[in-house]
Amino acid sequence: MRLVIPLLLILLTSLTLLSTVVAKPTLNQTTTAQDNDVVHYRVAVLANYGVAKSIARWQPLMDYLTAIVPSASFEVVPLDFTNMNQQLINGQVQFVVTNPGHYFNMSGDFPISWLATMKSDKHGGNTFAIGATIIVRQDSPLKSIEDLAGHTAVASDPNALGGYQAAMGLIQSMNYPTDNFFDKVTFLGFPLEPLIYQVRDNTADIAITPFCTFEQMVEQGYIKAENYRVINDITPDGYDCAVSTPLYPNWSFASSDDVPLKVRTNITRALFAISESDPISVISQNRGWAAPISQFQVMKLYKALDLHLEKEPLYLQIWQWIKLNQKWGFGFIGLFMLATMYHVWLEYRFMKKSENLLATERQLKTKALQLERLQSAAILGEIGAGLAHELNQPIAAITQYSEGGMLEQAKHYGEDSVQYKLLGKILRQSNRAGEIVHRIRTLLQRKDTQSTDFDVCEQISLCIELLAHEFETHKIEVTSKLHCSELMLKGDKVGFCQVLINILKNAIDALTDTSSAQLSAKQILIDLRVVNGHLQLKIYDNGIGLSCANEDYKTTFFTTKQNGLGLGLAICKDVIMQFGGDLDLSTCAEDPDAPTVSGCRVLIDIPVNIPEKSYLSDPKFI
Repeated sequence: MRLVIPLLLILLTSLTLLSTVVAKPTLNQTTTAQDNDVVHYRVAVLANYGVAKSIARWQPLMDYLTAIVPSASFEVVPLDFTNMNQQLINGQVQFVVTNPGHYFNMSGDFPISWLATMKSDKHGGNTFAIGATIIVRQDSPLKSIEDLAGHTAVASDPNALGGYQAAMGLIQSMNYPTDNFFDKVTFLGFPLEPLIYQVRDNTADIAITPFCTFEQMVEQGYIKAENYRVINDITPDGYDCAVSTPLYPNWSFASSDDVPLKVRTNITRALFAISESDPISVISQNRGWAAPISQFQVMKLYKALDLHLEKEPLYLQIWQWIKLNQKWGFGFIGLFMLATMYHVWLEYRFMKKSENLLATERQLKTKALQLERLQSAAILGEIGAGLAHELNQPIAAITQYSEGGMLEQAKHYGEDSVQYKLLGKILRQSNRAGEIVHRIRTLLQRKDTQSTDFDVCEQISLCIELLAHEFETHKIEVTSKLHCSELMLKGDKVGFCQVLINILKNAIDALTDTSSAQLSAKQILIDLRVVNGHLQLKIYDNGIGLSCANEDYKTTFFTTKQNGLGLGLAICKDVIMQFGGDLDLSTCAEDPDAPTVSGCRVLIDIPVNIPEKSYLSDPKFI
């Protein structure tokens, strides 16, 4: 609701502004409030011979009406069919001078009325002077209407009664199919002279021109009559121009119903008062005006061509209906806008609810996975605690036996005997095993691990020595490059060794995998150096590499091994994080320092403080 109220205020403001615009008078008035205010009217005429010629032809008639009709002035506005319709809708013109076909199309959408029909300046002043003349070149093989089929034609406009529509009516009346009768029809608009020029230049085979256009161009010297021929010449007796189609009523003077009745009456009287010899008639190329002629022939033609269904564009019809029914029209627009905004608001709310629902579902899945892991960890903890307790006793026994054996060996054979040294190794490993068990118990009991200082290189050597048997068994070549000496770390020494052994064990498993069994040389490289105050321990192998993302391997209970638990690298990551460092995995191809392209690289990065003198210029190989 907090969104709806501001939207309603915006909607009401918009409707108020629109109503103000529409409520403006369509006629331009002077600012005085007297009864004799002069109203300016605009009269639209078809600019069939261009704007300049149309103004020269019709403006004298406008000046005459300005002088005759009280409190009114008139201006000619040359337009084409489309612009005439739009300006009539918008109230920009109040009168039109056009052919009856155009009037018939407009009358279904606009409230207009005929005032008078123009008498032709030729043909004895006949009021039937609209038709089409079909013209071809004199040397054209086309002789009849039937011959025109499949050829190219040019016309002024598809809505022109005196031209294209009259010609199509003729073709239809002769039982020829009107659909695709011509191979191509190009509509050139106004002026009309280019229609015949297209035939002259062989750009088109046929020109469909309004009645008397051909004779006017000959009279003005634009073309020569002997170069052209009229198809289906049916010129009636007493007519001065050749015509190919039946004739229809001449142009008429029509008025919008918005114009006051008194003004329309005065205009009609003024038009009827113009004589045949009046200079205005001569300039306007007519012999005055007569009462409106019946449109029966035009309606018959349109019915035959199924043109009576032709309407103005839908948006023009809607706009006209709104202008005539402002209250209901703008009410409907307001309702539509309100419904649209409400729909958008609902869509927005639905989208947000959907996003929240999806986010909640993802959280539930994450929580369920975490719960499952916690349950697994709890079970594993119980098992681990039991194992640590049980293992602690045999390890203690091994320690005691080895210590006792060493005492006996030292007493009878001395400390240099082989047995004494062997028992010493057993003791050291049993002590180490005891430390590991103790650390596991501490981890399970959530106690802090013991922090001690230890030599990193020494621990690396011990781990390699511990796994020497497995390296030899699987024929793995191990190389150590220790670029620093006496590098001391403070922290969990046992945990650090556990990390190294786990990584080396993973490398052994990768090198002994069936897909890597054919390697000619199995190699592990341990590279230790200090870079910018950070210990960087890299362990490379040329095994099978990585099959998943880096972070996946460090996730608890994630494993790619058939019998793995998915705990090794997760624990390793936690141990290294206790040193303030990080554990990273990548393929050898991603490391420019890698000795091979294939395989995996594990990087342990721990911040340390080490003096410059501890760096060695030559690496130490083990």
